[in-house]
Order: sequence, then C-alpha cells, then structure tokens
Amino acid sequence: METNIQHQEQLQYAEVYISDMSALKNIFLQTQNVKKVNLEFGVPFLLVKKKNEVSGFASLIIQERDKIAFKIYEKPGMSEVEKKNFMSRVESYFKKNTSPNFRNSEQLKSSVQKMVNWLNQ
Repeated sequence: METNIQHQEQLQYAEVYISDMSALKNIFLQTQNVKKVNLEFGVPFLLVKKKNEVSGFASLIIQERDKIAFKIYEKPGMSEVEKKNFMSRVESYFKKNTSPNFRNSEQLKSSVQKMVNWLNQ
C-alpha cells in the first residue's frame, strides 16, 4: 500500500508590529495598484507568513454607517485552503478582541487617519 505525503508549507500567524509596516505597505500598494496608502489600508492587526515572508494581512476598516469590519490583503500565490485558514483565524481574532479600535468607530477613524499620514510621510 502506497501513502502519498503532501508537503504543505506551514503558515505562521502573528499580531502586527510596527516593524511589519513596510512589508504590509508594499503588499497594499501592489494589490491595490496605488502609489500611496489610503484610508482603505486601515489599521493592520494580524498577518500571515509563509517561509518567514509576509504573505498577507488583515486590517480594521470603517464601512458605511460607521460599522467596524476587516479586510484581508494578500500576495498572489496563497492557496484557497491557506486563504480560508487565514480568514478563519482573522474572524476569530476580530470577534474576541475588545480593544478600542475593534469596538469604537471614532477611535478607529482616528487611528486609520494617523496610520495613513505616518505611512505616507
């Protein structure tokens, strides 16, 4: 009896730190085909790495009627399974977090504006 072993690269999930911002900014600029970060960049809170390289990130955004949500940005090359796993991790983190950016739309608006201004300097 033959056993096929499929090697799937291990994904690493981590909270976003200031040291990650350059990589996240580059992913955003490439995927959105823009030259500057805009309000859609939001406030990144969780990232996914593959082979120690950032493959994608989730960011807090403001939707219509001041609803707080998140958006995921990823580099090309993530499989559907990897995308689903990351989405599941992001949804869980988003629901459990009670810090002001996750629960107060005015706080998040201010944070997004500060983030965009800082990254575009």
